[in-house]
Amino acid sequence: MRRRAFGRTGVEVSERSFGAWAIGGQSYGAVDAKQALDTLAEAEALGCNFVDTAAVYGDAEALLGRFLPGRRDRWLVGSKYSGQGEGMTALVEAQLRRLATDRIDFYQIHWAPDDTEEALYAELERLKRDGKIRFCGVSLKTAADIDRVLAHSHIDGIQLPVSLLDPEPLASRRQLIRERGVAVIARSALRGGFLAGHYGENATFSGRSDQRSEWPPERIRSLARQARAFSPIAEAAGSPLAAALAYPLSFPEVSTLVMSCKSPQQARANFDPRLPATLDDALLARVAQTQRELGLFAGTGLLARVKRKLRRVFA
Repeated sequence: MRRRAFGRTGVEVSERSFGAWAIGGQSYGAVDAKQALDTLAEAEALGCNFVDTAAVYGDAEALLGRFLPGRRDRWLVGSKYSGQGEGMTALVEAQLRRLATDRIDFYQIHWAPDDTEEALYAELERLKRDGKIRFCGVSLKTAADIDRVLAHSHIDGIQLPVSLLDPEPLASRRQLIRERGVAVIARSALRGGFLAGHYGENATFSGRSDQRSEWPPERIRSLARQARAFSPIAEAAGSPLAAALAYPLSFPEVSTLVMSCKSPQQARANFDPRLPATLDDALLARVAQTQRELGLFAGTGLLARVKRKLRRVFA
């Protein structure tokens, strides 16, 4: 698999990486432990060298603790602090034991801290200075989050949603990201499988261990309709999966795209070296036009359009 620079760290990361949320067994259905370990091994064989996990991802860290011994130097391990009551430093110690390792390569705060939580950044620095973590960052959602987080000069990377349905916040902050030289981990490229063409408007999800079972029918219908708007792009790229995976990687600011996998078959599909690495300029222009029509860029949503219309009426 092709590799990219992980921001300014000097480390290279596979351009598609392993998201461990699914193998944790609490969000996308139960997963057998042997199947999870086989899935990780398949990803490794296909060139994947980065895994993204968190303490709140069910059994994921414990499974990685079984998988990593003997192959730790082949992998970059990312995990997160999600606000657990024992505090970040105590959690890191527990995570190191679960992961059977002496360091976490990329450690993230699982949300963008507000002004009352500035001490968390100092704690990240201490953990880095003590060698418990190598690099640090924040998993975030909005352009305002990026502005706030990148005000801290020691941040090495950020994780954010980037998909055909989520051009923001990356589109609004590409220049700032380039200037800061931070790594970008893109997530949620498939939007729960809808952008891969797996589900339609009548899709249903069952089981308490699948978070999508809590989605209201209107959310499912809306996702399916929006995903269908990219059908011409998918046809040109070769498949819905190919288009969905190539879109985030079409931006050089993105270091790696995290892909959730819970079976060896999914790993072979997600890490298939025959998939296009990027979309060409002509296809990206078509994508951007569709995104504008769907109101997906900052300032192009329904509320923004109504405000602009009112301004014209009362000008």
